[in-house]
Amino acid sequence: MPKPKRQVQRLLVLGLLILVAVLLAYKYRGALSFDAFAQHREMLLAYRDSHYVAAVATFLVIYICIVAFSLPGASVATLTGGFLFGLFPGVIFNVAGATIGASCLFLAVRWGLGDWLSAKMDVSEGRTKQLKDGIDENQWSMLFLIRLLPIVPFFVANLLPALVGVSLFRFVVSTGVGIIPGTFVFTSVGAGLGSVFESGEMPNLGVIFEPQILLPLLGLAALSVLPILYKRFSRR
Repeated sequence: MPKPKRQVQRLLVLGLLILVAVLLAYKYRGALSFDAFAQHREMLLAYRDSHYVAAVATFLVIYICIVAFSLPGASVATLTGGFLFGLFPGVIFNVAGATIGASCLFLAVRWGLGDWLSAKMDVSEGRTKQLKDGIDENQWSMLFLIRLLPIVPFFVANLLPALVGVSLFRFVVSTGVGIIPGTFVFTSVGAGLGSVFESGEMPNLGVIFEPQILLPLLGLAALSVLPILYKRFSRR
C-alpha cells in the first residue's frame, strides 16, 4: 500500500479514537467525579469484599481505559485504588493501570502520527530540529523530568514522547518509575478517605503542592536534569 494512503488510513483511525474519547468523556462526565465515588463507596466496598479478584480486574480495566482515552477522572481513579485496596497493594494497582493505559495511548499516537512527525522533525531545520535533537540526546532525563514535575499534565506527558520518536521500552520504564512518587501520595490520600467521609469533609487533593511533598519531588526532578547539565558544561 502506498505510504500516503496508509498514512491517511492511520489518521482516520486516530481521529476515530479521538472521537470515541470525546463521546466517552461526555457520556461519563458525571460517573467519574468524586461526588459519584462518594455516593457509591459502600457498594464498591461490598463488591470488593465479596469479589476481590474481580474487583481488582475491573478496577484495572477502568483505570486503563481512563488513561488510554485521556478521560477526566484519573485522580478520582487513583483515590479509589487507595480507598478500596489500601496504600499497598493499591499503589501497585494504580501504577500498573496508569502505565498500561499511558502505553496504549503512546502506541496509538505513535502508530497514527508519531513516526511521520518524527521523520519530519528529523529533516527540518532551525529550532524544531534543535528541540528534536535535544530530546533525542537526553531522552531518559527528559522523560523522568516530565513525569516528576506535577505541573506537566499527565496526558501531555503521554503524547510528547510518541511525537518525537521515543522507544516503547524507555517510555514504559520512565512512566512506571517516574509516576511512583505522585501516585504514592494520592494513593495514601485515598487510603485515608474512610475517616474523611465519616467527618463529612473533602480530601485535600492539593497536598502534592505542599512543601513537604513538593520539595522532594522537585529534588528528584533536579536529579533528572543533572545529566543534561553535565553534558553541556563538559562540552564547554
